[in-house]
Amino acid sequence: MPSRAQGLAGLAVVAVAATPHARGVLEGSMALHMLVQIPLLVLAGHWLSAVLPARFRQTLQSFNAHGVSGWVLASLALAFWMLPRALDAAVATPWIDAAKFSVLLLAGAALRGSWAASRPVIQLFFIGNWAWMTATVGLLYVEAPQRLCNAYLLGDQATTGYGLIAAAVLLPLLWGWDYLRRNEA
Repeated sequence: MPSRAQGLAGLAVVAVAATPHARGVLEGSMALHMLVQIPLLVLAGHWLSAVLPARFRQTLQSFNAHGVSGWVLASLALAFWMLPRALDAAVATPWIDAAKFSVLLLAGAALRGSWAASRPVIQLFFIGNWAWMTATVGLLYVEAPQRLCNAYLLGDQATTGYGLIAAAVLLPLLWGWDYLRRNEA
């Protein structure tokens, strides 16, 4: 997809996701909040970064040797927004929800720059780290006998847990498939 189209797509995702109706729908369910809204915001950040001026991207990359800084930033951002207390705060407090949008857009932009700059072993390290962390949180959500998020019901928590476990299995498999496909020649 051309850079301009990516920028427009990212802007459209943010504009729609920020509307009160979309926020109500996506943040009204823990599963939609964690498994749809958060990944969409990261993807929107990835797309939006395509339209950043080349000089600005080069300056950012000077702080991102081998993509490690961007991977660390994205990992920390995603880990934080898996915390039950962070989700509760985002649902209850508009400025925290705005911060969530900003941080996740930044994480998506960081991943774009880091993906191209990092070798497969670095990609695998961070994707593997994300996968075990996500699976662990998913298991915690499934097995916890009480609600961990005040904003969501126990059944929604379990559904979210199973979704996180599925994502933790699926993403590394997709990465492996893509790696093999790119290196077949």
